[in-house]
Amino acid sequence: MPNLRIVVVNTVIHDEDDESLHAQAERARVLRIGLLEAGYDIIASLPPDMYLPERIAQLQPDMIIVDAESDARDVLEHIVIATRDERRPIVMFTEDQDPESMEAAVEAGVSAYIVAGLQGERIKPVLQVALAQFKREQKLLDELSDTKSKLAERKVIERAKGLLMERQRYTEEQAYQKLRSMAMSKNLKLSEVAQRILDVEDLLG
Repeated sequence: MPNLRIVVVNTVIHDEDDESLHAQAERARVLRIGLLEAGYDIIASLPPDMYLPERIAQLQPDMIIVDAESDARDVLEHIVIATRDERRPIVMFTEDQDPESMEAAVEAGVSAYIVAGLQGERIKPVLQVALAQFKREQKLLDELSDTKSKLAERKVIERAKGLLMERQRYTEEQAYQKLRSMAMSKNLKLSEVAQRILDVEDLLG
């Protein structure tokens, strides 16, 4: 997993008068050092603002790491928008132990939600597990999408067969062979020919 291109999203504000912000700055430092020592490529550190989706789209990172002290839910709002069209593994390091925040993170697509666990030596194994988890989930989603697509195609074919059986008095086998013959002659998928037949029927009323 070395050479993984990573974008870090954090809310660090450098203010020497605020102890909590000092802690955030230290967390950011530990994270950066841990990533660099593990051999990862930090291509940007970004704030969770309205421009985040656009920046993510431009940078095309392999993974997003979120460093949120206690405002995880606020950060997630921007992350959801930023990864809506193209899913990426997301790892969140936070001090936010609120169960609702954890649930929101999972629903938003966070692969790993790490509470009070930002030690440099833990970063690499956490990222490895998060990436494996993301790939597994993505595979399941792809399989589900493929299953739904095939089911939809089958329904279209069955409707077209039924239409041919009704209009042309074909048997089910004859209707299927007619669709198959049309698909081969036009170099189209069976479902595409079936959809064209249904579209013509709709146009003709």
